[in-house]
Amino acid sequence: MAKREFKYIGHSVARVDGVEKVTGKAKFVGDLAIPGMLHGKILRSTYPHARIRSIDATQAEALPGVVAVLTAADINDLNPIYNGRPVIAMNKVRYVGEPVAAVAALDLATADEALDLIQVDYEELPAVVGIDSAIKKDAPLIHAEKGGNIGTHEKVERGSVDEGFAQSDVIVEDIFTFPMVYHYAMEPHSVIAHYDDTGEITVWSSAQHPFQARGDIAKVFKVPTAKVRMIINYLGGGYGSKSYTKFEPLVVALARKAKQPVRICNSVGESMVTVRRHGARVRVKTGVKNDGTILAREAEIYLDTGGYDDNGPQVTARSATRVIGPYWIPNIRTNAYQVYTNTGSAGSYRAIGAPQVIYAGESQIEMAAAKIGMDPAELRMKNLLKKGQELRPGLKGIDANLNSSLKRLVRASTWKKSIRKKSAAIGMGCAVTNAGATPVSVAMIRMQSDGIANVAAGSTEMGQGVRTTLTQIAAEELTLPMDQFRILGADTKVTPYDSSTGSSRSTTLMGTAVQKAARDLKQQFIKIAAQTMAAKPSKIRVADGALICGEARMTFKEAFERRFGKGSGGEMIGRGEAGPEITGNQLPVFWEVGMGASEVEIDRETGEVKLKKFISVADVGKAIHPDHCVAQEEGAAMQGIGHTFFEQLIYENGQLINPNLVDYRIPTFSDVPEEFHTELVENGDGPGPFGVRGMAEGGILSVAPSVCNAIDRATGVRIKDLPLTPERVWRALRDSQK
Repeated sequence: MAKREFKYIGHSVARVDGVEKVTGKAKFVGDLAIPGMLHGKILRSTYPHARIRSIDATQAEALPGVVAVLTAADINDLNPIYNGRPVIAMNKVRYVGEPVAAVAALDLATADEALDLIQVDYEELPAVVGIDSAIKKDAPLIHAEKGGNIGTHEKVERGSVDEGFAQSDVIVEDIFTFPMVYHYAMEPHSVIAHYDDTGEITVWSSAQHPFQARGDIAKVFKVPTAKVRMIINYLGGGYGSKSYTKFEPLVVALARKAKQPVRICNSVGESMVTVRRHGARVRVKTGVKNDGTILAREAEIYLDTGGYDDNGPQVTARSATRVIGPYWIPNIRTNAYQVYTNTGSAGSYRAIGAPQVIYAGESQIEMAAAKIGMDPAELRMKNLLKKGQELRPGLKGIDANLNSSLKRLVRASTWKKSIRKKSAAIGMGCAVTNAGATPVSVAMIRMQSDGIANVAAGSTEMGQGVRTTLTQIAAEELTLPMDQFRILGADTKVTPYDSSTGSSRSTTLMGTAVQKAARDLKQQFIKIAAQTMAAKPSKIRVADGALICGEARMTFKEAFERRFGKGSGGEMIGRGEAGPEITGNQLPVFWEVGMGASEVEIDRETGEVKLKKFISVADVGKAIHPDHCVAQEEGAAMQGIGHTFFEQLIYENGQLINPNLVDYRIPTFSDVPEEFHTELVENGDGPGPFGVRGMAEGGILSVAPSVCNAIDRATGVRIKDLPLTPERVWRALRDSQK
């Protein structure tokens, strides 16, 4: 069968939003000016744990230019809790930075001044910071009604780990720790809200999940979802930090009281306490035979979720699965616990719950390989899951060829040649993640008589290039030039439903919906042509925006005229949806594959470790836009470099002491590896359009374990705590010599 040739799919076409962005025409929430808009600021708790005795906003309300001050007293008529957190602190604060009051004023300077005039009387309570402190038997309770500081508990079990360990020749057991880290999207969280006289709520937000935020706002304010309109323009990055609902309900409540639109834009420091990645403590125990067969794995995972749930329950559930790794292990027992602490809440961050546990599990794979004297790549190859095999009970079997990806990594990284060198500073990491989230996406394509096609899709453009990718899919199906398509951000009043933008789902699920919408529209044109040409629809082919049957040819424009009459305009609409049937009603939607190999250079005098080479492999099924795929994979790897080498949010006595980009270091160009390369695997076996498989999270997963494995191979020193600051590495090297 001849290989299909594509005009747009598989080509790195120009971004459809590129000109808008480089010329500054692209509008973010901070750029919008809504008529009558006020400027808002949030007063945040200075205590990690305290009871609020009273709040006096009298002086602030009397300040000229102040229109409204919001406190908990203003939300008594609402359902004030969403995602486990209150709209604004009620009776108690549970972390430094929690919103206690909010001001709407004519300008930011007045709003800032008003914050200083609000008097809050606190009764300080004992603070619990860190996992160890929170799980102590007599630890102060952060949520008294829960009876403890453990929230969600997820357990995965198969076989008998006790029997598996009894049959193992080698058992390795270790505890690893992973830091709290901040996403640092370039645009901090921003929201504009308007609550009009009829009870209609309009929100302009930097939300990744506009339809989920709409649902939360409707529940909080006790209105039908039809009364809530979310409008999303561009996002300046997300990485999960803008998933779910953040402080949109607070801004709506403030706008309701002010009776005018209000905008609140976080600073970087404020966003740092709005959401972060979960810190973790992971105990892993793995049993193997001398021939490299993995027989058992046990894991105990504690995730620091901060003061409130946010997406912590889902993160916890995913971690209990993802710690198993991409291997067939007959005996597994994993327990994951969500732990409340008096710190800013943790939520979604690229590959939720995975970097923490894959760092631990993949470090241990190489430790076990060293103990039995086996090449760690061979040990992995021996145990990789085969297509259809079940990673954990209840989930869809593996749908990717893991063997081919690992072979690609071994070849691209020159692993076999490098490993022959004694003490070669090389390491590897492999992972799969259950991706795709909820499989519900709907799209429409509305074509006008002038040939312009408007794609209505709820996926949020936050830099990943989804508008371009969806346009490529539509253009390929309809055989029209890409410049005839228009695609905007979500507006829940007119845009069809999409469950979320995250979990690597957009190209696979929304891409499927757009492809189906394009095919629906195409069939409508074929029907018109078949009637006109007196031919069977199966005999009509579509090429270059025309309908062809033998020698007869009809353009889309002529088909419009045939249906609606000359000069009468008209509109044709194609509709498509992706639902649970895309995967046979089984989750996950697909398994995302992330593999990588590192080579490092270690300065034993200073402890500085430099990543010289990083090779990653991403199984994308089909690369719709190859350059975007590589950029996503390498962008993810750079975030992995951050939490591996230096990123960490540091709390002392409940206070975040590095809430800015001076004290909190993120990767820069000087941290880019000298050799930085991504291999794209295209087997065409994904569930999405043209065989695509979602990607963009896998690249973050293998950096930390592969770097730590490289350090161990070169020095014999195993470091089990991140980040790898020079001091930590230097101390580990020094202690190993004692």
